[in-house]
Amino acid sequence: MKQVAQNYKSGELAVLDVPPPGCQPGGVLVRSLYSLISTGTELMKVGEAKLSLVGKAKARPDQVKKVLDTVAQQGLRSTYQKVMNKLDSYTPLGYSLCGVVVEVGAGAEEFSVGQLVAAAGNEFALHAEYNWVPVNLCVPVPDGVPAEQAAFSTVGAIAMQGVRQAEVQLGETAVVIGLGLVGQLCVRLLVAAGVRVFGIDTVEDRCRMAEKAGALACSSPDEAGVASLERSLLEASNGLGADHILLAAGGHSNGPVETAARLARDRARVVDIGKTKLDLPWNAYYDKELDVRFSRSYGPGRYDDRYELQGIDYPAGYVRWTERRNLECFVDLIAREQIDIQSLIAGTFPIADATDAYAKLSSGSLPGVGFLFEYPDVPTEGTSATAEAVTSATAEAAAGTTAGAATSATGGEATAAPLSPTKRREPAGGPASGAARLGFIGAGNYASSMLLPHLQNNGDATLARVATNKSLSAANAQRKFGFEQISTNSQEVLNDDTLDAIFVVTRHSSHADLTCQALEAGKAVFVEKPLALTTEDVDRIVATVEATGNDRLMVGFNRRFSPLLTDLKQRFGTPGGNQSIRYLVNAGKLDPSSWYLDQGKEGSRFAGEGGHFIDTLAWWLDSLPTDVYAVPGPEHGDVVITLKFANGSVGTISYVSGGNSRFPKETIDITGGGRNARLDNFASASVWTGRKPATKKARGTDKGQRTELEAFVNAVKHGTKMPISFDALIATTRATIAVDRSLASGAAEKV
Repeated sequence: MKQVAQNYKSGELAVLDVPPPGCQPGGVLVRSLYSLISTGTELMKVGEAKLSLVGKAKARPDQVKKVLDTVAQQGLRSTYQKVMNKLDSYTPLGYSLCGVVVEVGAGAEEFSVGQLVAAAGNEFALHAEYNWVPVNLCVPVPDGVPAEQAAFSTVGAIAMQGVRQAEVQLGETAVVIGLGLVGQLCVRLLVAAGVRVFGIDTVEDRCRMAEKAGALACSSPDEAGVASLERSLLEASNGLGADHILLAAGGHSNGPVETAARLARDRARVVDIGKTKLDLPWNAYYDKELDVRFSRSYGPGRYDDRYELQGIDYPAGYVRWTERRNLECFVDLIAREQIDIQSLIAGTFPIADATDAYAKLSSGSLPGVGFLFEYPDVPTEGTSATAEAVTSATAEAAAGTTAGAATSATGGEATAAPLSPTKRREPAGGPASGAARLGFIGAGNYASSMLLPHLQNNGDATLARVATNKSLSAANAQRKFGFEQISTNSQEVLNDDTLDAIFVVTRHSSHADLTCQALEAGKAVFVEKPLALTTEDVDRIVATVEATGNDRLMVGFNRRFSPLLTDLKQRFGTPGGNQSIRYLVNAGKLDPSSWYLDQGKEGSRFAGEGGHFIDTLAWWLDSLPTDVYAVPGPEHGDVVITLKFANGSVGTISYVSGGNSRFPKETIDITGGGRNARLDNFASASVWTGRKPATKKARGTDKGQRTELEAFVNAVKHGTKMPISFDALIATTRATIAVDRSLASGAAEKV
């Protein structure tokens, strides 16, 4: 299928041929008819992408701070790789469309195949021929509403949320500053609500357009224009001024907020809808005691994964207008002809001409505010709507782009239906070609920055096939790392008889299931930590190994492969007797939007990451953990753990998030036999065996991924033992799971 994307590093805009997404539970697969170009948000992104790296940094100072914190913890080289990987990737554009449902996922049975729907979301309602959309971001379009008008629904919901935040009442006055697409929609909604509306914009045509839609008067933001508007406003409001000011303007000028204070009545409401500079003139806002409010996107539910992804609605008695109900209300207003959308449509472009359309819009050569992409018709005679997507996918696969049919999703990456029986590769045999053929399920930021660059440069490995949940992720992986085939269907990776090994780099909750399926398919398996989140899943993996005889399993416990740490262990030697190890992890705060916080589905934060640290202790001590005792730390999610090992040694792990973001993330202290050793964040390592410490420093922060992958590929190629024993992988995973059990019981737990 075709999809519009932009490379944020180079600024390149492209219409790509990518595999269509699968239909996941909790949503519907939609074939796009029209998608709306946001002349505000999208053109701002397009403009930022064309800036230099310094310009990008100035545009996003919040991201610069995150980068500097990462440099302090992970080193310059590692941070640079991560940042460049993220920048040098195709990212999607679009967030408002209208299309036809072609497939219905489990839990979304309120929709039906062939139904016309409006869809929202900057991860779901993209400029693409097919999109998977969750139920709470999708609404039916009433009969009689043209698809091109319904495509405005998301931006309509943005404007509607701004109007709701103002709490307007019949007969009041409002001024809309900024008469772009959102501003024009605000004018129409306010007029429909019985509010007397005025407007301000730098473009005269937009002022006249707003007046045709019902605004009493509109003017330019210069002194003469504002003075004229002020006179009209005072006359209409009996000398009071505006009850509400809606800021729908963007840019770096402070003029809008200053004009708002001038036109507002005493104790009026000022609602910020656009990305407006808000250097509030204190005296003006204080004297009138103005109520400044923000309007967040489409409405309540936005940025809440439980609402948007899991379909958990807010009861109307507590939250009357959610983002979905705003969408429903907007298309209903169109159906009842209470709001005029047709007059906003200034142009329609075929999706194939998207790059030319953006160039014209960026240059300002096209008048108007409402522009749409139109998608080609798909012949449906003699076939069902559901089959359209499959037929299209098949055609693209024949043209060299592997496409997946329906899949179910767990944790944001494609998962597979039950496997058909396949012949298992004998563990002792290596690949006949000489190079190990690798398949990837998942190619997110970690895989793309920390795994795939090393494998791409490994002459013993061939990157054969990748499946990702998102179409552009697959396209990015192919462009950057040269995968032979791409897909959005993990079944195609699991059933590929030409593969020697499969990498599972998906969200945590999917690891155990995908690992079992890959083992049953006779593949060597590399799964990122954690191997499993529950004891039942661990037992299932063990049972799968016993049933198939395939124990070719590796978990991404890379710390034990760090050159600096392995050298420190050699220098420390075997002191004799028991040892004590303290591992301090300065984990830091998670971004509130991180999926790691979905503890109900993805496990606790420590369950996802803690295996790294337990494995490192077990490797250093050459012994497996037997007992775990954990107590909660000072912050939510913090934990302090004591582990007893089979050889009598003791280790403690302090996993805490309340430290300074510039303090090293990981430090390890070892004591035993009259000796001490210390590792500082994989950057320096010291050992005390005599009077003075012997210290070595690394050029960068190497946590062992390259060496780990070389060892795994070598084992796959030659059919030798896996780099970490199966027993050690299982013991570490069980110990990690036991931490949560100990926190719950308040007692030590057996591994």
